[in-house]
Amino acid sequence: MLSLFLRSLAGLVFLLLVLGAALFWSAGTFNFWLAWLYLAVFAACVILITGYLVAYDRRLLESRLNVGPVAEKQKSQQVIQGLASLFFIALYIVPGLDHRFGWSHVLIALSLFSDGMVILSLFVVFLVFRENTYTSAIIEVAGGQKVISTGPYGVVRHPMYSGAMLLLLFTPVALGSWVGVPFALPVILVVVARLLNEEKFLEACLPGYADYRRRVPHRLIPYIW
Repeated sequence: MLSLFLRSLAGLVFLLLVLGAALFWSAGTFNFWLAWLYLAVFAACVILITGYLVAYDRRLLESRLNVGPVAEKQKSQQVIQGLASLFFIALYIVPGLDHRFGWSHVLIALSLFSDGMVILSLFVVFLVFRENTYTSAIIEVAGGQKVISTGPYGVVRHPMYSGAMLLLLFTPVALGSWVGVPFALPVILVVVARLLNEEKFLEACLPGYADYRRRVPHRLIPYIW
């Protein structure tokens, strides 16, 4: 158990170092308190989620450690994940540049509100993990896997991506940048491409998924799409 937690913690530290490097290198300074606050909020939420998984669902945590383009089994998903990684880093570099050159100004209260939305987005991810032990980081169907239609899955078919979309949209604002907001769009488009590809795979490989699609018509945004 300790080994699994330490491996997860090491992955988080690596991610924070990458995000911190993107933010502070592009900002040209460590004097960027909105970035420090964002990273602290992000880290605290992920540590809490990891602690829950260590205590209640180690199998899911183990599967989540197998992540990234090289972990994907389908070529199309390898490409999608590679693009997602590049666009995701850009989402942090642009606010850093905005901080350096002063391209836009966001009210502090709005940035703090956006940090709250980041917390909400990760809470949605937590609800997904709690509801579905088969939420692997790659597209696959595990032995004994069943269709989950309760909790957030009763609202949209891909609630984890809904949480991710909130994170992407509010991250630039939390970092004090309006200029960075449009850079969330390429990542969202990549997420949508992954979602559509995943739907085809699940309908072909997961018994009952076609019926679930009929019962829960919306993929990502309740009552819209």
